[in-house]
Amino acid sequence: RQMKRLTNIFQGSNLRARAMRSSVLTVGGFGASQIIRLASNLILTRLLFPEAFGMMALVMVFIQGLFQFSDVGIGPAIMRSTRGDDPPFLNTAWTIQAGRGVLLWLAACVLAYPMALIYGEAQLMQLLPVAAFTLVIQGFNPTRLMLANRHLQLGRVTVIDIFTQLSGIVSAVVLAYLTQSVWALVFSSIISSLVQLVLFWVFLEGHRDRFQWERPAAHELINFGKWIFLSTVAGFLFNQSDKMLLGKYLPLDQFGVYNIGFFLASFPLLLGISVTHKLLIPLYRERPPRESAQNFKALRKMRFVVSAGLLVGISVLAFVGVPLVDLMYDARYQSAGAIVVIIACMQVPQIIVLTYDQAALAAGDSKRFFVLAVSRAVIMLAALFVALELFGLVGALFSIGIAMIAIYPVVVWLARHMGAWDPLHDLFFAVLGVGMIALALWVNWDAIKELMELNAAFSG
Repeated sequence: RQMKRLTNIFQGSNLRARAMRSSVLTVGGFGASQIIRLASNLILTRLLFPEAFGMMALVMVFIQGLFQFSDVGIGPAIMRSTRGDDPPFLNTAWTIQAGRGVLLWLAACVLAYPMALIYGEAQLMQLLPVAAFTLVIQGFNPTRLMLANRHLQLGRVTVIDIFTQLSGIVSAVVLAYLTQSVWALVFSSIISSLVQLVLFWVFLEGHRDRFQWERPAAHELINFGKWIFLSTVAGFLFNQSDKMLLGKYLPLDQFGVYNIGFFLASFPLLLGISVTHKLLIPLYRERPPRESAQNFKALRKMRFVVSAGLLVGISVLAFVGVPLVDLMYDARYQSAGAIVVIIACMQVPQIIVLTYDQAALAAGDSKRFFVLAVSRAVIMLAALFVALELFGLVGALFSIGIAMIAIYPVVVWLARHMGAWDPLHDLFFAVLGVGMIALALWVNWDAIKELMELNAAFSG
């Protein structure tokens, strides 16, 4: 009987069934993706040197910066617009997306030399234009991908994503073995982008994009996207501020070690972001929390489940980060263990508020979303910069959590306006989180002290 009841929850085309299926697919796909990433990371760290990972991290910060500094919110616009299934609207969105990809690649070619000067790495002049060609390829991804997210139909997308990642990882390992250089990571990213493009066009069903420019559609996309553009600029500064500043502050090999630690510690948070970004705009759009107490109650249940699962994941990494790194990596990456512990602990404030910001996008209020995004960026950059200057790497890691606490009032302002704020949820997980952080830091304090001493050595 229980099995039949569970089966009924997942069947049908109603919102609950679609959300449940999409949640399972997103979590399953993410889990498979991270297992694949971890396996490739373990292989690649034995084929390449820490400096290669540091160099590739700088390349990816630049590529992601270009991508986000020009984001006009095509995906969210398709997901929320009443014209989201209209062919002229989709064609116009795809035309904008494709043109943007070409312009981004040209910008990368122009900016490669200044970036090489800023970071003192001449090789960036060759790496950046080649790596940025992935932006051209991604610009031609079909709008059927956004439609699958709009209607919570993510089965084929999940399978394609996993296959794409496998193709990139296999090519990275083969090229790393043959070249022993960072170029293996660059060319594998191009290969995986091409594979993904072909699979999306061949296997996703629905509207077939073509070049078209409809003025009303362009006006809606640009009007909605102007705040999304500013929000994603701020979002990039918020999400990549650590890598931008640490890439300049740390030696390249230590920066590579930091990225290994960040890679391991970010699994739960990235899962949470993946789930909430794919599910919450449709959920908030179809069941606005201000509309009824029943809607708010349903969102509260979802929020408690998501936050509890993420807190468990973060807690595991906070307690076993050091032995995990010692087990999986060689001595060159040993200090990544303490980095995993601190980053995992400092992500607790972020997972507590993770389910709020999408309410604004679902309601079409991209302006308030921008206010939140820019507040996050300013506070996080300021906290990291001050902490790096005064306390070095370890201080910067702790400042991530402090900055998120300082941002909380702005999150509450946005969530209250949308009727989404849940103080009971926030207080409950804040108390649990503080207890977990205190215990994890106490258990791993010796490793954290060693990281402090290493940091003092290369700072001096």
